[in-house]
Amino acid sequence: MASTTSLAKRLLLGRPFRSDKLQHTLLPKRIALPVFASDALSSVAYAPDEILLTLSIAGAAAYVYSPWVTLAVAVVMVTVVASYRQNVHAYPSGGGDYEVATVNLGPKAGLGVASALLVDYILTVAVSISSGVSNLGSVVPWVAEHKVIIAIIAILVLSALNLRGLRESGVAFAIPTYLFIVVIVGMILTGLFRVYILGEDLRAPSAGLTIVAEEDHLSQFAFAFLLLRTFSSGCAALTGVEAISNGVPAFKKPKSHNAAITLMLLGGLSLVMLYGIILLAQATQLKFVENPLLQIIPNAASEGYVQKTVTTQLAETVFGSGSILLYLVGAVTALILFLAANTAFNGFPVLGSILAQDRYLPRQLHTRGDRLAFSNGILFLAVAAMVLIVAFEAEVTKLIQLYIVGVFVSFTLSQAGMIRHWNRLLRTQRDPVQRRRMLRSRAINTFGMVLTGAVLIVVLITKFLLGAWIAIAAMVVIYMLMVGIHRHYTRIAEELRPTDERPVLPSRNHAIVLVSKVHQPTLRALAYAQATRPDTLTAVTVNVDDNDTRAIQAEWERRQLPVPLTVVDSPYREITRPILDFVKNTRRASPRDVVTVFVPEYVVGRWWENLLHNQSALRIKGRLLFENGVMVTSVPWQLRSSQDRDLDRLDRVLSRAPARGPRGHGTDPGDSDQP
Repeated sequence: MASTTSLAKRLLLGRPFRSDKLQHTLLPKRIALPVFASDALSSVAYAPDEILLTLSIAGAAAYVYSPWVTLAVAVVMVTVVASYRQNVHAYPSGGGDYEVATVNLGPKAGLGVASALLVDYILTVAVSISSGVSNLGSVVPWVAEHKVIIAIIAILVLSALNLRGLRESGVAFAIPTYLFIVVIVGMILTGLFRVYILGEDLRAPSAGLTIVAEEDHLSQFAFAFLLLRTFSSGCAALTGVEAISNGVPAFKKPKSHNAAITLMLLGGLSLVMLYGIILLAQATQLKFVENPLLQIIPNAASEGYVQKTVTTQLAETVFGSGSILLYLVGAVTALILFLAANTAFNGFPVLGSILAQDRYLPRQLHTRGDRLAFSNGILFLAVAAMVLIVAFEAEVTKLIQLYIVGVFVSFTLSQAGMIRHWNRLLRTQRDPVQRRRMLRSRAINTFGMVLTGAVLIVVLITKFLLGAWIAIAAMVVIYMLMVGIHRHYTRIAEELRPTDERPVLPSRNHAIVLVSKVHQPTLRALAYAQATRPDTLTAVTVNVDDNDTRAIQAEWERRQLPVPLTVVDSPYREITRPILDFVKNTRRASPRDVVTVFVPEYVVGRWWENLLHNQSALRIKGRLLFENGVMVTSVPWQLRSSQDRDLDRLDRVLSRAPARGPRGHGTDPGDSDQP
């Protein structure tokens, strides 16, 4: 009968999948779009807020520049999408930017990209979830009062959905994603139609506010810097584009073709919604400020005013206060922002698995769970994102300053790698048609590298002191950690690599059976030790109590056991050290000899019984493992409580050992924990 834990797990995650069912989890384009593109699509819910919020520092007059800033963001978006369409065709294995940089620029550049992406994926979850809570809080005030708790619950739900498997999470996310697209595009078209076709005077709830600049007299240089900072904040709309290049293996065949089409759809939909929201905000004189208490001048319009997100204000303007459509916009916007984190939940585990396979991260991240998802990567991402949300109190404005640094590092290095990729192919390609195609692709990637590199510089300059340094520091720490892990695995693999020399057989085998009492486990251990036919066999007990020792000796003689019993004295009542000294003295007589220590152990069925038994055996075994030429053999004795143990469940737990997959460089001795 299954345990309560097993039943709960099956209820939450479903029945396990066989490994040969992996092909059934592949995604068609209609499902891949919401799975991999929800991050970029959902950015229209917070990128306009950041653009208008940053411009408000210079006052309401600066809002006139919002369409131009958005246009600059659109140019970068088109360039990045075009560049990544080349990537998915050239490198469809799922390594994405990490593989491109590693193959063409070297392992150090690849690790730099990987560390940047890992940080960016974690921030994607934190920012998307926090923004979703803020949007929902604009409609439901109770949510705004409990932002952190709601955000953590959302992450836990997302984790559970992804642990169920890729296809099921994709189906769960498809409906709200497409509903979000329809609702937002419908709101934009309705609003622009009413303003520019019907000539209605639509005014946002914040249109009547009078705001003052935080800085009254900005110099030309300072204003230009503000525009650059606005542009860098708006570039948050580009996050998530790279996830498709990491997720190519999850697409149905033809994988590269379907991924490229999904990229094009992502870019087009994101640009339409982002630019449409900015135009509608300008047409309705919407205002969104960084510090409402300081920037809003008290007047009749400001009485009782609570600043809501840009999307919520536009929905209220277009559909009316209290309308069903207003609540629908708020609900689907919050939902898509929650689901936007799914882009990271799909990208982070795959990248972590590849890095683990290349021995830069713990091998546990390469393991697939019951539902063929990379469960350990999903859980690690969830925990890291929850830590950030708690630390920054689920405030989007605080988290956004750490954002997009990592993604533009990966953009730039990836495009540089693609340029080298095309240069290498052009040196050997003679077909004119193929050369023209490669030259065109190289030109696209070159322009992409120059543009994303320029954006990266702008982001670093404008956001470094505002919090970007934290993301950079995290990338450095992760980079150094991965280097250390790889160095460890490499050293272990080299140490375990077999040599051409034939192994030297031990000259003799000395067997030692540890005795604490003369009972069934001890008798079984003695019988098993005799069956191995060692050269010498000795039973050893440690004298920590004279009465107990005499009782053991008396029982030994009464049973006339054919194995000599050696009593090791311990005046300080210590058990481990006398046994170690005895074992060392036995082997010291001949270094080529082997000593096999047989340890009788109880097998218990309940966790708390382990606290009452086997503690001495564990200490002795743990210490003997460090002794050269010493073999430790556990001889189990099953107690009655162990007969009630759910052995099938235990098998499933034990079977989750790290395993190598088909991709990569084959196996070597360092890939196993077994000697």
